[in-house]
Amino acid sequence: MAIKPQIQLLGTATGAIFFAVFLWSALFPTRRLWPPQSYSGLTAAIVWLGDLVILGAALWLGISGWSDIGLSDWVRSGPGLAAFILGNLIIWPAMIRFGFSQNFGAKGELIKDGLYRYSRHPQYMAIIISAIGWALLSASNNVLPVLGGVVAAVIAAPFAEEPWLQETYGDQYTAYRRRTPRFIGLPKETVS
Repeated sequence: MAIKPQIQLLGTATGAIFFAVFLWSALFPTRRLWPPQSYSGLTAAIVWLGDLVILGAALWLGISGWSDIGLSDWVRSGPGLAAFILGNLIIWPAMIRFGFSQNFGAKGELIKDGLYRYSRHPQYMAIIISAIGWALLSASNNVLPVLGGVVAAVIAAPFAEEPWLQETYGDQYTAYRRRTPRFIGLPKETVS
């Protein structure tokens, strides 16, 4: 029995659920699901489990379908590997800096320095860069729907989070939002 379709379905469906939660939360901020209305360990565990399902599916599908698209080695080992490494070099230190709770919905400090001077959501940008890198590096047809779901979800996530950030941090976030692009760019002035 082939397991690839089930893993692909599980990873893609999980990404679609994240996208739906972010879209719902963006459209109905007073009834948002993300960020959670109140943080709990259960909420964090559910989000972490979803992240692990997507990550596991993407890694397994990429490795098991390694190079079935037939991209040239220079594309895979050049831009693909570089994007995958760069994305991960941004994601993991940022996750460590925020800590487990804040990454999974708890209120914390509004960070405005480092990469957050150039993007209000550098972790999401890094996930997109890493997903593109993994798609190129693995060159696997089967991983593309999973990574497509990831990219759609992380593009939608800021629209769900920003009303909460505004509500939580008020004028501090307003000033930060005015200076710093949502996805990537140069700050309009130095963020203090």
